Amino acid sequence: MLTKRHFIMSGAALFSAPLLSTQAAAATTDRTMWDDWDAQVTPAGYDPATTNPWGVHRRFLPRLVEANDGLRPGDIHVDAVARYLYHIRENGTAMRYGVAIARGDLYEPGTYSIRRKAKWPTWTPTANMIRRDPEIYAQHAGGMDAGPQNPLGSRALYLFVGNRDTYLRIHGSPSPRSIGGRASSGCVRMIMPHINDLYEEVDTGSTAFLYAPEELVTATS
Repeated sequence: MLTKRHFIMSGAALFSAPLLSTQAAAATTDRTMWDDWDAQVTPAGYDPATTNPWGVHRRFLPRLVEANDGLRPGDIHVDAVARYLYHIRENGTAMRYGVAIARGDLYEPGTYSIRRKAKWPTWTPTANMIRRDPEIYAQHAGGMDAGPQNPLGSRALYLFVGNRDTYLRIHGSPSPRSIGGRASSGCVRMIMPHINDLYEEVDTGSTAFLYAPEELVTATS
């Protein structure tokens, strides 16, 4: 259930703009493989409410819940404290999904516009990511092809502020056991079959609200 505290955000949220890698991305996505990849990441007999070969806590499986009054249908709300993403529906309900958020101070609360959606996206680490963890990211400076092991997984929603791409994403993850924790370099992670379902329901132009994590809620409560 969404709580009032989780929907209070300071208007002074700051956004840092990661820099693009200096190398041109050469990564590609093979459209002829999309159906095969979807089959690879979707368990047999998949039922969103019960299928859980990933071993995540049951509360992180998709669930239809009641939404707070006054929330706009189509928008997304990410509760960073409970690790839930809510997609608001027309009838006063919301679909709730479990997520992982960024580790440390890499999570950026704020209000974003979903300006782009992509199936089986390619991925290129930002210059900041390469500087921060060169042993992990430098090998992918030229981009990484799409596929089940790509860090953006099967689907990605691209978060903008105005016309500026923040390089933050809501995306599938090849590390489903990270759901419920703090694991990413800034993005919001989901289990791939879950974001595949969400992807079909989200329109470009929708708003995504990312609320403060534990330490900021505690500091401002």
